Amino acid sequence: MSVLEQQQQALLKGLLLPASEFAIRNIAVCADSMGVRGLKVYKANGHALAERALLAAYPVLAQMLGDESFSALARALWHATPPQCGDMAQWGDTLAEFVAASVQLADEPYLADVARVEWALHTCTGAADAALQPATLALLGSHDLDALTVQLAPGTAVICSPWPIASLVRAHRDDGVTMTQAATLLRNGHAEDVVVWRQGYCPRVRNAQPGEAGFVSALLQNLTLGAAIDAAPQLEINNWLSEAIETGLLMAVHPL
Repeated sequence: MSVLEQQQQALLKGLLLPASEFAIRNIAVCADSMGVRGLKVYKANGHALAERALLAAYPVLAQMLGDESFSALARALWHATPPQCGDMAQWGDTLAEFVAASVQLADEPYLADVARVEWALHTCTGAADAALQPATLALLGSHDLDALTVQLAPGTAVICSPWPIASLVRAHRDDGVTMTQAATLLRNGHAEDVVVWRQGYCPRVRNAQPGEAGFVSALLQNLTLGAAIDAAPQLEINNWLSEAIETGLLMAVHPL
């Protein structure tokens, strides 16, 4: 390894080690006071970048934790799992697992699932576009359901939780649920499943219908429509189809 490569590796260690006093020992070029100040500036910039990136992806979690705690969380994640590419919009996918493993947040176990919902909303924003194909919907009345597959909206995801995560996220997004309602559901230990998708260019989130989580999960695994219905006997399929078409969740139907 060349001297330059050694210096670059030392600089990376210095930026990513949590404690600056230990980090500085790893950087020979920072032996003088100017180098120390430069390292601190780099680290401060990295922390600020981490906070902005996470805030863009997790605005609800930021509201729930408060500014100071969320900033500390962003810095901790930056050191635990630093970015692996230059696009910071792709960084932060490990936050839910990081929160779930946090001793400091153990008293609020629902936060990890809130983070999962927010990351699903964040990623569906950048999912590849798909055009609605309304003519294909006629196949629903002319083909055996076991011979049809369904194309769902970009970024569609399902998150199942023992906590009222749909209500918590929607309350903080001012999306038809009040804070009082969400707090009551949380206090009562109400479980909720969530459906996330993109309607046009707008990320959407709502409570799943009874049986819908299993149904949508089956469709995402490319099972036939008939097989997905069999996997979700609780689901009122006619009501689901109507709502899915109206809200842009269902994009097209394809024959095998």
